[in-house]
Amino acid sequence: MQREARSRIPAALCLLLLVAGSGCKSKPPATGLFPITLQTDWYPQPEMGGFYQAQLQGLYKAQGLDVTIAPGGPAIVAEQQVATGAAQFGMSSSDLVLVDVSRGVPIVAVAATMQQDPQAVMVHENSPVHTFADLEGHTIAARPGSTWFQYLLKRYNLKNVREIPATYSVANFLQDPDYIQQCFVTSEPYFARKAGAQVRTLMISATGYQPYRAFFTSREFLAEHPDVVEKFVKASIEGWRNYLQDPALVDHEISRLNPAMNPEQMQYSIDTLKSGHFIDGDGTPDSHLGHFTAERWNTIYQQLLDLKVVARPIDPATAYTTRFDP
Repeated sequence: MQREARSRIPAALCLLLLVAGSGCKSKPPATGLFPITLQTDWYPQPEMGGFYQAQLQGLYKAQGLDVTIAPGGPAIVAEQQVATGAAQFGMSSSDLVLVDVSRGVPIVAVAATMQQDPQAVMVHENSPVHTFADLEGHTIAARPGSTWFQYLLKRYNLKNVREIPATYSVANFLQDPDYIQQCFVTSEPYFARKAGAQVRTLMISATGYQPYRAFFTSREFLAEHPDVVEKFVKASIEGWRNYLQDPALVDHEISRLNPAMNPEQMQYSIDTLKSGHFIDGDGTPDSHLGHFTAERWNTIYQQLLDLKVVARPIDPATAYTTRFDP
């Protein structure tokens, strides 16, 4: 169940990250393959399937890369891992990247993993909540500090919405017909329906808040190894393309790495990713894998400014690059 990855890096750590990052030098290759670690934002699941596809299919090795995929979790901060050199690439979302860059974290997004964010709000079928404006007077389980939640409050002028911490489970949802929670449409609806609940979802992207799901590197690594970044992006995008065509190889590996996943659940996730064109953005201006547009980055940056979550004004173009646009 991939999530808005984590709370933002505390300001006190930013200077430490800058200092630590300035001294992080990549170890020279010893085997002919350049060692790379990708820090994911959650446990192994289909929402990161393209990276596993590139690894298992040998696409990284064909580019001269020896890639290790490090699983994430609620306590893992991918930005911190990358900024300090513990990993060379990490997964996040464009809004979080912008906030971190504004706080002095030296990272830069290099390509999109998803053109559209699967983040949503899940309610019971009989809930009186049919629009985001209907959330007024209700309680919602969400990750504390989530920028999308702050956006909802401001966008719909919600004055009386109680927030409780998300549990990353549907147990409370199943017990309470009035329960409302954040979800990924690729995950929680499956578990709720499997347990017999009838559910509806409201996509956050429908509100105009549309961050990319992205992967990033450190500014230092990009400056020192642009050729490696280009190779990693190229192989990763090819991996995503192949995964969408046939997920069998990766799903078998994911079930081994994360026994909590099961074949039916993974099939639901990949079917939802494909039918919703979350990864390839088909039918939108962002109609190919990995693509960024300046317009999308500028829009989300202005929304973050309005929410006052940007620590200091920045040029949003410094938070990403289209240099490796496939």
